[in-house]
Amino acid sequence: MNNTAKKIGMVSLGCDKNRVDTENVLYALTERGYQLTQNVEEADILVVNTCAFITTAVRESIDTILELAEQKQNRDVKIVVMGCFAERYAMEVMDDLPEVDAFIGVNSYANVADIFDNLGNGRQIVLEKNPCGYLRGRVQTTPAHYAYLKIADGCDNFCTYCAIPYIRGRYRSYPMEDLIEEAKGLADNGVKELIVVAQDTTRYGKDLYGKYMLTELLKELVKLDFYRIRILYAYPELVSDELTELIATEPKIAKYIDIPLQHVSNSILKAMHRRNTKEEAYALLTKLKERCPDIAIRSTFIVGFPGETEEDYNEVKELVATGLIDYAGFFAYSKEKGTVAYKMKNQVPYKVKKAREKELSKMQSYNIEARHAKYVGKTMEVIYEGIDYNKGKFYGRPEYNAPDIDTKIYFTSDFPLEVGEVYDVKITKGGFNPQGETVNK
Repeated sequence: MNNTAKKIGMVSLGCDKNRVDTENVLYALTERGYQLTQNVEEADILVVNTCAFITTAVRESIDTILELAEQKQNRDVKIVVMGCFAERYAMEVMDDLPEVDAFIGVNSYANVADIFDNLGNGRQIVLEKNPCGYLRGRVQTTPAHYAYLKIADGCDNFCTYCAIPYIRGRYRSYPMEDLIEEAKGLADNGVKELIVVAQDTTRYGKDLYGKYMLTELLKELVKLDFYRIRILYAYPELVSDELTELIATEPKIAKYIDIPLQHVSNSILKAMHRRNTKEEAYALLTKLKERCPDIAIRSTFIVGFPGETEEDYNEVKELVATGLIDYAGFFAYSKEKGTVAYKMKNQVPYKVKKAREKELSKMQSYNIEARHAKYVGKTMEVIYEGIDYNKGKFYGRPEYNAPDIDTKIYFTSDFPLEVGEVYDVKITKGGFNPQGETVNK
């Protein structure tokens, strides 16, 4: 069977950075002549781009692999596992997953088409040591109106709970000229919202240019035809005054920033090998709110880290209670092999971790509702994204909300709408997801 007759079905798990890898791989395969399908039952090759960040992600990866492997019971289909799970666990699980025809690590994507061409000629485990670097070309898998721009890979932070540096390697910025060219192609294809991602976006450029270059990159990106550019994964110690000023004054930069604080107790921050203090975190959040009062700040927090006392936990509760964080994700600490924290003493019991996670999530829901209550009576620009037939309403997002992770605005309209277009919506009701109606065409 030649490549033009082979159909590939892909499942992408994990983060948006992983999604960009998926898009790069799909492009390389289509360039080689493979076809893409969303129908599992007609695919000749089924691919899972996996995640292995925490235990639940590993479990999801294994479950997905086994689910797809059931197709082998009735027909000849190849199973390929790529991504972080393959990189981290392929040698450990190869005997337990005989259904898998190829494991492809994160450094092997430049050669992915050759690997696929060789499927059927014996089992393959491809785990290369040297990173493959920037990959050109992608098949966009997000809705047409937004896309992620991955500006770097790897991480140099070596937080004690995190396995990413051991899976993905050291931090590697992609050349600015390549990123601008890629972004221009996305804009030309109709992307209105560009979402800048990396394991640490604020570190961008230090390894290539000898200085932090995120703001310089953003200043080039705003010259392109985007409605908004959104910044995710900005580490607190590197959110500079220059970046704050750019968010506050540049219309194309969304009034939004994701800052993964992870904790606020100084003793826990030190144990996590984080590079900021509680005092610096409060100062940063206050500065952002003062300079840009309508900014939406998202963060993530780990609860139940080894040694976390009730007093440490209460410091996180105190921060959440201030309302300085508009949107947040809370995660019970996951004990990961190979990390420094894995061997730490004073591990917090699972029930305690989950109780803390649940309490903080409930507290944060009040913050979200309080923010949304302030929208009532205002008219906001909303990117229209679809219809909720159960609610009988359209839905979309303002610049204060990122896709998939934040809330939505539900609204009505007396004229047809086009997905990806921006409409003025008057907010008539608050709540966890605000309600409104269109006021212009």
